[in-house]
Amino acid sequence: MDLHQKIRALPAGPGVYLFHDADGSVIYVGKAKNLRSRVRSYFLEAAQANAKTGSLMREAVDLEYITVANEHEALALENNLIKQRKPRFNVLLRDDKTYPYVKLTLGDRYPKVLVTRRVRKDGAIYYGPYFPGNLAYRIVDLIHRTFLVPSCKVDLSRYHPRPCLQYYIHRCLGPCVEGLTTPDLYAEAVRDVRLMLEGHAAELEKSLEQRMQSAAANEQFELAGRYRDLVITLHQLQEKQRMAVASDDDADVFGFHYEKGMLAANLFHIRNGRIVDRREFFWEDLPEFPEAQVLEAPLHETNPEEGPAASVLDSLVEATAAPAIPKFAEIPANEKFSPAAFFSALLKQMYIDQQYVPRNIYVPVDFPDRAPLTELLGEHTRHKVEIAVPQRGEKRSLLDLAGQNAKQSYDQRFRVLQPSILVTQEALQDALSLPVLPERIECFDISHIQGAETVASMVVWEKGAMNKSEYRKFQVKSVEGVDDFASMREVVTRRYRRLQEEHRPMPSLILIDGGLGQLHAAATALEELSFTSQPLAAIAKREEVIYVYGQEDEPVVLDRHSPVLHMVQRIRDESHRFAITYHRKRREMRDRDSDLLRIPGVGAQTRTRLIAHFGSLRAIQSASLEALQSVVSRKVAEAICAHFQSSVPASDPPE
Repeated sequence: MDLHQKIRALPAGPGVYLFHDADGSVIYVGKAKNLRSRVRSYFLEAAQANAKTGSLMREAVDLEYITVANEHEALALENNLIKQRKPRFNVLLRDDKTYPYVKLTLGDRYPKVLVTRRVRKDGAIYYGPYFPGNLAYRIVDLIHRTFLVPSCKVDLSRYHPRPCLQYYIHRCLGPCVEGLTTPDLYAEAVRDVRLMLEGHAAELEKSLEQRMQSAAANEQFELAGRYRDLVITLHQLQEKQRMAVASDDDADVFGFHYEKGMLAANLFHIRNGRIVDRREFFWEDLPEFPEAQVLEAPLHETNPEEGPAASVLDSLVEATAAPAIPKFAEIPANEKFSPAAFFSALLKQMYIDQQYVPRNIYVPVDFPDRAPLTELLGEHTRHKVEIAVPQRGEKRSLLDLAGQNAKQSYDQRFRVLQPSILVTQEALQDALSLPVLPERIECFDISHIQGAETVASMVVWEKGAMNKSEYRKFQVKSVEGVDDFASMREVVTRRYRRLQEEHRPMPSLILIDGGLGQLHAAATALEELSFTSQPLAAIAKREEVIYVYGQEDEPVVLDRHSPVLHMVQRIRDESHRFAITYHRKRREMRDRDSDLLRIPGVGAQTRTRLIAHFGSLRAIQSASLEALQSVVSRKVAEAICAHFQSSVPASDPPE
């Protein structure tokens, strides 16, 4: 059945359709209230006059469709298929940044409080997400200092012989050692943590004051003083919140700037009336999404046998003309970019199936899917969600502010204004969850040919630049054959054992050129040297994702235009270049020994003189008899020429 026959057989109900190219790859995913009318509209002459729609239909050779019960299910299924298949004619959300949650492991005997970026059904309670990202870490640090509930990796299902440092510096109750705390006292601390994280400040304050008075009455003055300090800390937190909160608005605000085929979008997160964070999105080469998807409006019902009528085209035109585009993002008449299509695709990918959706989402343009998407998000979150296009007042001012920031983001990214080193360092620290600002990064790479002449390199990035005086190269000595993992383990061990012996500081980050195997090999070497808390990461060549040790199941995926990714790639590439250069030098030295010394009359001293004069074996091979005679005798020069001439394969005779 060819494509046209499949289209004639399409049902008239709601569903999702997928166009395939000649290779069988999905190149476009769309949804429709009426599958037959929607897909037929792609074959209208007016639709194919659009360059991008025409390009799609020239490549599409097959069609697949999935029927669903209603438009809400179609929206959700379309979003899932776009994220799974990543079709190049769809608008794709390239920023995979996630915000952290605070996790309270209530299923454990002694619950811990942790920071995580992934929510699982594991019996724990998750609070968040928190904006900006470091807020979650600050909250957990406050919990350590105030309520003494730990976030360590110690197994608390059994007792240990002695506590760790956190207990001695009064940041943990010590549940790891029997007798340091009691289950009742620990459960009380966990209840206090829950009250604080859930926002029950008044109830927590009342409970703390009662416990303080009871402890004082029982002459437990040290315990009463601790409760008093908790009350003071809680008061201070409440005062800061009262000063910062201007209203109870909880919203996400979008702005964008489009120019010359490139797009920058900004998203402001407003929580409790405060702008708590900003996200940036960039599309340098906008995907060729077709005009029909841009206009994914509710179509006028038509007779399925007659095909789409003129009213369909009228509704398409109205859908693009209706939204009022703000002045800061005016689109030139000759541009084909549709803000309506863009925000329709962006919001579906950002919010469908997410754990948290704000109550208000403000966008600068209207789009046809706004009503069904609003209903779907409300059903999933079980609270009212409003997607609005403010036209005046404070909310409109917020949209203008987001648009102005999007213009600045556009200038900074696409007008080649390099961000400062400090900004990049802070972004790298946030992306990899590093404990300190990265001042020094040491990167390792292994190089060999089928296990021969295996070498390794270490390059150093320090405060914004490559420090070549600190580069190191290694000959792998204990590994035979092809074993990159064992080679990496040897090199990392040698490097940091020496630092350990010389009492020199460790780098802010150790970066490995490779995947999970190389990462775990380096981690094993560091653990054998007792460096258990050293930040360690690896960048895979093909996927260009970063694996952070201890968080391997949550690889860091950065936008391909991100300055942070560019910096990490530059360090990785320099390490690779340095390793390849050293490997070639080792091979050349091997070739010198194996080739020159075979020539009668050429010994070690003669070989040294020849290499010193000509610089390389290749130069000696191409040298004339007269040139060779300037270094060695005529007899030896003739032997060298004869040797290399005999090793060159004869050329094929002309036909």
